[in-house]
Amino acid sequence: MTLFNYWHYFVLAIVFLIFVIGVIVALKQERKKLILPIMISNVLFSLLIGVFSIFIVDKYTKHVEIYNVKNKRLLSTEQIVYTGRVKNSGKFTVGEVIVEIKLVNKGHATGNVKGGSYFKSSGFFDFFSGGTGMLYKPQTITKEFVVAKNLKPGTARSFRVYFDYPPYFRSVADFKSVSGH
Repeated sequence: MTLFNYWHYFVLAIVFLIFVIGVIVALKQERKKLILPIMISNVLFSLLIGVFSIFIVDKYTKHVEIYNVKNKRLLSTEQIVYTGRVKNSGKFTVGEVIVEIKLVNKGHATGNVKGGSYFKSSGFFDFFSGGTGMLYKPQTITKEFVVAKNLKPGTARSFRVYFDYPPYFRSVADFKSVSGH
């Protein structure tokens, strides 16, 4: 859940004011059969604007940076470890810091695409092959981790995350991003 700051409360107060004006307009309606549709439209519009405004305020008030990211493969457990630091460079506390790590196998990263890399057997082929163990092997893996909670402005935290490394991956490109909510 996001932590609210004064910008959230300001925007939600404006949305509430719009809602109240909509209720007043609906109740002043001369044709009584239009009151209910106007009220339903007003509620839906206010909810929609309220939810989007929370996300927009989060985007522009909560800034998080990631740096010193290193990775290491653990061959004994077939896992990969990412370590690094996240820092709140904004003026407001961040409720959750989420690090997203995306691994892309050699075919996607270098443009070296081989026909066998993207073959996914269909049900028709499985029927005749008897399910000989031909499985779809994804070429891209994306993982998200919550690495910090309630990160105060100007503070940084170290993180370490583990996840399974596909053994069929060769020369992998990795992409890292961070977001705060």
